Amino acid sequence: MISYEAQLVVEQRDLAAEGVVVLTLRHPLGEELPAWEPGAHIDVLPAPGPERQYSLCGDPADRHEWRVAVLREPAGRGGSAHVHEQVEAGSKVRVRGPRNHFALEPSPRYLFVAGGIGITPILPMLAAAEAAGADWTLLYGGRTRASMAFTEELRRYGDKVRLVPQDESGLLDLASVLGTPRPDTLVYCCGPGPLLDAVEERCAGWPAGSLHVERFQPKPPEVQETDGDTEFEVVLRRSGRTLTVPADASVLDTVLDAGVDVLYSCTEGTCGTCETDVLEGVPDHRDSVLAEDERETADTMFICVSRCRGKRLVLDL
Repeated sequence: MISYEAQLVVEQRDLAAEGVVVLTLRHPLGEELPAWEPGAHIDVLPAPGPERQYSLCGDPADRHEWRVAVLREPAGRGGSAHVHEQVEAGSKVRVRGPRNHFALEPSPRYLFVAGGIGITPILPMLAAAEAAGADWTLLYGGRTRASMAFTEELRRYGDKVRLVPQDESGLLDLASVLGTPRPDTLVYCCGPGPLLDAVEERCAGWPAGSLHVERFQPKPPEVQETDGDTEFEVVLRRSGRTLTVPADASVLDTVLDAGVDVLYSCTEGTCGTCETDVLEGVPDHRDSVLAEDERETADTMFICVSRCRGKRLVLDL
């Protein structure tokens, strides 16, 4: 359970690319911030505006600042617009976290694939892979060269990085990079849904556990079948409560309606805020966070979208 929540100060605001601003955050009293590892993200709680999750893209060794990059999304819920229009150097921003469901596992070789703002969680991974002496390459695509963030920072890696602006070179050539499974190689990918779907398809023949992805949006509805949902019982072990989850309501809705306090944010199964330990029963996973091997262990679930494969779940709530 995440316990750190604080109001930080925007020490610096920079433009990283067209439509992308970078915020450098510090504690107003100069206190150290919680440690984090590549792949972690934080919740930004602007007032007004919805909570949003942004990947940390700075240096994990620097305990006094967090850096996030925010893409302006005209069709979004207003969180990015608030950051772009209202948040300046000196502004105060409430944050919560960090949380990591996209951790970099040790490997002698990596293939990194990023699309658009998906470069943000990948950026500190590159530094970690380089420091570890791993063999790695990055395939990074975007609409235009001007819209691709952090390209100047990536120059230091030379030909390990391949930039592919779509208006110059077309779509990423995933077949040449992922067409043949490679031994002792992990694939990390972040970006828009169609890119992740294509990478998952290309990696279907790779060894189990080779592919790691992070989604900003939930998987397509057809992947999360909801027809035929039935009610089930959920036992809250720590609260001493037994509740009935209706067919047309989520576990999260049911728990909140019962007055039980629980952290949540996106309600779409992508941010990981509502992750809950499963003590008994088998979850019906419908999130966009857990990998297939993690789903098989059935020891955790995201209660905003996932349900029960049976009649009863016992949760650590």
